Amino acid sequence: MISAMRYLKNVVTLELDISRCTGCGKCEEVCPRAVLSLNDGKISISDRDACIECGACSRNCPFEAMTVAAGVGCAYAVIRGTLKGTAPDCACSDKYDCC
Repeated sequence: MISAMRYLKNVVTLELDISRCTGCGKCEEVCPRAVLSLNDGKISISDRDACIECGACSRNCPFEAMTVAAGVGCAYAVIRGTLKGTAPDCACSDKYDCC
C-alpha cells in the first residue's frame, strides 16, 4: 500500500487553491503517493500526510492551483530511514532544510 508510510503529521507544505483548479487531473496523475483525488471535476487533497513534498503536482499544474515547498526535508528523511532500515532520520544540519 503506497500511502501507508508516514513521517510527521500536519507538517506538509502542500496547498491547493481550489479556485484555480480546472479538474484536468494532471497533478493526480503524477503524484507518486496517491495524495490527490479527482472528485466532481475538482482535485482534493485526500491524504496530506502521505505527501513527500516532491513537487510533481505543482510543477505539472498548468493553472498553478497546487503549491508545495519541494526539497529534501521529509522526503529525504523517509527515504534515508527506509534505505537504512531505521526510523526516518533527516540528519539535520545547515546543509539540509528539514521539517
